[in-house]
Amino acid sequence: MRRRSFSAAALGLLLAVAPPLRGQEAADPEGGGATFLLIPVGGRAAALGQAAVADGGSSEAAFWNPAGLALLPKSELAIHHASTFVSNNTAIAGYVTAHRLGVIGASAYLVDFGDQELVTGPGTVEGRLSLKNIELVASYATALAGALAFGLNYKLIQFRQDCSGNCTGVFRTVVGTTHAVDVGLQYAFGANEDLRVGVAVQHVGFKLQLENRDQADPLPTRVQVGAAYRVELPRPVGVEEGLDARFLLDLQDAWGRFGNPDVRVGLDLGYGDLVRIRTGYAFLHSESRGPSIGVGLRFGRVAVDFARIFFDSSNFDEPVYITLRTSL
Repeated sequence: MRRRSFSAAALGLLLAVAPPLRGQEAADPEGGGATFLLIPVGGRAAALGQAAVADGGSSEAAFWNPAGLALLPKSELAIHHASTFVSNNTAIAGYVTAHRLGVIGASAYLVDFGDQELVTGPGTVEGRLSLKNIELVASYATALAGALAFGLNYKLIQFRQDCSGNCTGVFRTVVGTTHAVDVGLQYAFGANEDLRVGVAVQHVGFKLQLENRDQADPLPTRVQVGAAYRVELPRPVGVEEGLDARFLLDLQDAWGRFGNPDVRVGLDLGYGDLVRIRTGYAFLHSESRGPSIGVGLRFGRVAVDFARIFFDSSNFDEPVYITLRTSL
């Protein structure tokens, strides 16, 4: 019984931390082994209540709306890390800006659930089970015309259950690989582009097959729309850099299930790019809904984004996110 509990518990916790479908109907298998795609990536978006479809200007946009990569002012390298109650998640990203061609780059994302010993009796270890999810992303973004930006991701997605030692029955090495794309648009209004709207369709691809074709799981395809509005605040006497506030709002729902979306709101206050104070709330149809806070700091070419999410439910430990970015 203990052997069987590891895989079931790990997958169950993953379904809990990712925003599920409305009510998460038991008869609806959407997501399956690829539900990890719904876990937030990046300290900036996590702090803003996960409202990021109209955001941009950092490599983090590849995980929310690839069109936001078109706002990247300089080439960038970044490391995103999150420590959750069930896994350690790390993404490494690199994007290059070519003003005439656009922005091109790639990311590698690992969700590691760690290892579990397979025990048959007191002190008897027969093997070890390791559960991981991997996503490799190739991205392209560009300004199409004026204030309109377009972005595209191609993604290789893999579910891995690696078993070593005495592996029999359900405890054996299982690998499933599939492919998907994300497509996004953003448009800015006004002379200073203070209002930006965005739309993205994520995780559109082939089913993830672990056992056989009949048991393949569809990907958790999502449609999201959002807006970000920037307001300049009164500048204190002697302050050279401008103070501003940004308000962000996102709506997200599963493909083909429109009408009861998740709502995400965020507030970003800052002194230029030097210091940003962020907060938000994710109104999700799951126990992972709740508020978030964070801060962003820039030191020359290096920027650090930190976030903490607080779940309304007391069943889970709150995750911590940190992003380290450097301009090239």
